[in-house]
Amino acid sequence: MTTGPFTGFAALHQRNFLLFLNARFFAHIAIQMQGVAVGWQVYALTGKTLDLGLIGLAQFIPFAALVLPAGQLADRYDRRRILALCFLVDFLASLALLVFTLSGLRDVWPVLGIMAVHGSSRAFTMPTGQAIVMNLVPAENFSNAVALSSSAFHVAVICGPTPGGLLYLAGPHTVYGTVAALLALSVILLVLIHTRSQGTISSEPASLSTLLEGLRFVRSRPVVLGAISLDLFAVLFGGATALLPAYANEVLHVDPIGLGLLRTAPGIGAALTALLLAFAPVSRRVGRSMFGGVALFGVSTIVFGLSESLPLSLAALFLLGAGDMVSVYIRHVLVQFETPDTIRGRVSAVNSVFIGASNELGEFESGITAAWLGLVPAIVVGGMATLLVTCLWMTLFPVLRTMDRFPRLASASTDRHSPARTPLSRKRRRRRR
Repeated sequence: MTTGPFTGFAALHQRNFLLFLNARFFAHIAIQMQGVAVGWQVYALTGKTLDLGLIGLAQFIPFAALVLPAGQLADRYDRRRILALCFLVDFLASLALLVFTLSGLRDVWPVLGIMAVHGSSRAFTMPTGQAIVMNLVPAENFSNAVALSSSAFHVAVICGPTPGGLLYLAGPHTVYGTVAALLALSVILLVLIHTRSQGTISSEPASLSTLLEGLRFVRSRPVVLGAISLDLFAVLFGGATALLPAYANEVLHVDPIGLGLLRTAPGIGAALTALLLAFAPVSRRVGRSMFGGVALFGVSTIVFGLSESLPLSLAALFLLGAGDMVSVYIRHVLVQFETPDTIRGRVSAVNSVFIGASNELGEFESGITAAWLGLVPAIVVGGMATLLVTCLWMTLFPVLRTMDRFPRLASASTDRHSPARTPLSRKRRRRRR
């Protein structure tokens, strides 16, 4: 793994990786813009925070049902084509939102149905998008590639919400039309990629046993299990982004542009942190850095929930995004380096289940909690729960807490029934020295 600030970047400037980065960048901008429009449109129709939670639930249910089979497909077929088809489905979903809006939308159920289609597409996009990066860059450049890919994603998070809010002033149909155009561009860019072999393609016959191989692998690796489950429960309780439309309207009293700024602030913090990690990857005290990032996420959530000032709220969301980025970066590098390429899609699918549960199911949990406790208490309690989870996971997964360096890249020939490795223990580090 490269540790210098600029080492290995020349190898990343290859055509396929750049096409992939741009395709995901435009697709994520589109999804962020669509998220602003859908949230504001639904809240304008009903005025209920619970309906904001239902947006997340509508995406999570099909996502959870399809993501494990999607991981198996990513291990058996061309990952580039799978991503292109997913973005094509998202393009058609955005056109459906445009049609419903132009026809005079009066009910939220058509929107929830379309978001369920988006959740289905995301079930295939996430594990495939995670697994394909290793096929586009040399292994020694992978940590830099993760940081660059994460940076591009969060730049899209920055660029998406505010233009989405601005375009919404001209009507949600304007947003959905723009989203469709960006997704069409993403499909074209992916089609232009000519990938080399994606590694060791799984030759195992499709079965329930091979479908669950990713789950067995994660369960056998305490470090991986601890990392992805920490993210699940921390963000599940601490996710406040689903409530931003209500918070912007009821607490800060800002318009859709203000909502776009609030949606943008976490992305700015995350993008700047990702750029820093791209030039100076984490190489020591990996476990402590991960827990520190999650703790910062929880504290920032509490501050945001108590704030009644737009500048303070933006600052809290900025730090929230920075802390989340540290956790995301470490978890992604750790999972991909621990996993042989033959099951990388399936393990990425398990990782995606945890991420999806923390995001979409977290949005539903936030909506339910806000309807039960109230808007501000729901956010504050969520941040406190995140800190509690952080402390609990430090106790339950000491191997993760004491992890100093990332493990070496897993071999494609790793025996799937081998016992869990512990390359992070201090005793084994001494032996290697």
